[in-house]
Amino acid sequence: MTLLSIDIDYLAQTLNSLLTIPSPTGYTDELARFVSKELEALGVFYEITRRGAIRARLDGKNSKPARAFVSHLDTLGAQVKSLKENGRLELVPIGHWSARFAEGARTTIFSENGAYTGTILPLKASGHTFNEGIDTLPVGWDYVELRVDAYSKCSDDLAKLGVDVGDIVAIEPGQEFLDNGFIISRHLDNKAGVAIMLAALKAMIKAGKKPTVDIFWLFTIAEETGHGATSILTPEIASLVAIDNGTSAPGQNSDEFGVTIAMADQTGPFDYHLTRKMAQLSRDNDIKHQKDIFRYYRSDAAAAIEAGADVRTALITFGVDASHGYERIHMHALRSVAELCTLYALSPVEIQRDAKEFSDLKGFTTQPTEDADQELTPDTEEPGPDTH
Repeated sequence: MTLLSIDIDYLAQTLNSLLTIPSPTGYTDELARFVSKELEALGVFYEITRRGAIRARLDGKNSKPARAFVSHLDTLGAQVKSLKENGRLELVPIGHWSARFAEGARTTIFSENGAYTGTILPLKASGHTFNEGIDTLPVGWDYVELRVDAYSKCSDDLAKLGVDVGDIVAIEPGQEFLDNGFIISRHLDNKAGVAIMLAALKAMIKAGKKPTVDIFWLFTIAEETGHGATSILTPEIASLVAIDNGTSAPGQNSDEFGVTIAMADQTGPFDYHLTRKMAQLSRDNDIKHQKDIFRYYRSDAAAAIEAGADVRTALITFGVDASHGYERIHMHALRSVAELCTLYALSPVEIQRDAKEFSDLKGFTTQPTEDADQELTPDTEEPGPDTH
């Protein structure tokens, strides 16, 4: 199968635009608008849920068994917990991330009276005042506060500004796109995944390629708080491929180059057949890839399964160094994941039985047994267990 050409400039420009739009979980309306307009520009049908998740569809040669890709629009962030008597703000995190990476972050506080910039600082921020005390202060959200860039000497001053408990705090990404292909920014998880999906869509449309079956392109809005793809699937979707970050770190097999195929996360193994199809497509088309297992990680796919969706799931990732911190990725991985997306969308459906929600054993899948020379059972329609 010939690889489709991925527009790298479009991918980079789209990612940069996504990063400039604040979207902590619970504050994703504007980013949903941006993605919807991109889909309109590409000529892709889409619909938006009440809260702003997006379900787009690219019609295939057949409607079932439909496939889907999913990434999430929401990012990490914070909320105002209280207005402090010193005129600063106590925070709680949105999503799971360490206050170690919050210290020094530039922010935007969204109040009902308008937006204010600010900086998250440790409670002991001045070495000239606290000397070695700044190095012995514990790390945690109880030990940081937000300094607002406005006159605020006390809690009453903050109230006069219109700042209140529950206000959303967006963390500035500080993105850098280097000439050598590296991209450094916060929130690459998972705005890079969104950019990958849009770039893959663009490549398919430009090439005039019709997918084998209907392909849904899902953009969720609450993955960082565990909700993910809980209510956006349709009954005809038989397989769901999540696109998110792989954790390039000591003890992991993820890489900032190529595709990292997740075999399992903290909720358990991904679908046996679908994950192996991702690996086979990568091998057959010379896409650099590796496999990994994530022990402290969950994705949109996990949320879908926990919500009761009977879909095969897989997770294909771009390696991220320092995930949920000051993240770094490489364009090679983004391009590789986008290429794999198009390959999967155009690949044949081997498990035709998946078109039905319920059926008998005819066409049901097989997996290797202790017998290395396992033969097909009489009612197995397809030649191997590693395809979907």
